[in-house]
Amino acid sequence: MRAMSLQQIGSLDENPEPLQLVELPVPVPAEDEILIRIAACGVCHTELDEIEGRTPPPRLPVIPGHEVIGTVEALGNAATKFTAGDRVGVGWIFHSSGATDENLSPDFRGTGRDANGGYAEYMTVHERYAYAIPAVFPDAEAAPLLCAGSVGFRALRLTKLADGQPLGLTGFGGSGHLVLQVATHLYPASAIYVFARSARERQFAVELGAAWAGDIEEKPPCLLRAIIDTTPAWRPVLASLRNLQPGGRLVINAIRKEPHDRHLLAGLSYEKHLWMEKELKTVANVTANDIEQFLTIAAEIPLRPEVRTFALAEANAALLDLRAGHLRGANVLIIN
Repeated sequence: MRAMSLQQIGSLDENPEPLQLVELPVPVPAEDEILIRIAACGVCHTELDEIEGRTPPPRLPVIPGHEVIGTVEALGNAATKFTAGDRVGVGWIFHSSGATDENLSPDFRGTGRDANGGYAEYMTVHERYAYAIPAVFPDAEAAPLLCAGSVGFRALRLTKLADGQPLGLTGFGGSGHLVLQVATHLYPASAIYVFARSARERQFAVELGAAWAGDIEEKPPCLLRAIIDTTPAWRPVLASLRNLQPGGRLVINAIRKEPHDRHLLAGLSYEKHLWMEKELKTVANVTANDIEQFLTIAAEIPLRPEVRTFALAEANAALLDLRAGHLRGANVLIIN
């Protein structure tokens, strides 16, 4: 099978083509696993964190990718959840404890980091961590739902927002444009305010129903009950804390923050940023239950992910495009 393989960790500035196109044997499913023939795989910022060493794979080489859509090709002897030909998806959680808080378990393994993922023609996974994909979504549109959507849904729940309370979204890429649609559905009386770097992203947010869109440092028309930050930087954290209501909550949805502007934290003011019972919460991974619940809600709406497609061999270009920012939605690799 063809696959894009990560051979070594390093900066994309020094090596803009970190993934190599290789030929590998088709994997064989273990007794409780399924073999998936992959149709599409989304491109996520976590791949940049893996490649550049902020959340490095424990061993190399590894095949990245954790927004996987495909069909069941074969089943292990003990696998009973699916049948051959079923359309399934795989998200960031490759395997864990199965407990309610399995996203926090030391047993958590990430797809495409701790085990081979979806930048390939085939992959295997335990059947528990594969999910039926609603027919309403084409393959390319379904792919971002498996991480950008499902982890974004977890972040939205962690805000503890009540309908009618104003919500902020900082960063408006693959996750933000899906969370806005879900929030509009779940909290129809809540105005949504978007903070994004580029005019194109801000215009996209307004098209999707945002009440207001401004730059990261801009002040919104009102203080917000909750803000979800999906950026890799620290500057938006300080700006978000300033824009919260008393008792408001900032939820950071990022597996890592980059170090280039970390020095700005020296300007953290207890009075301006934290006082008045403001809260800060982080999102750690995702559970199988999160993904299953989210896919049901996504189909009910139904969500309409905006995607730009690339061929498998163009994975490096898709990653560089993501890193440059100013996306309209999400990048997706078309594989089979």
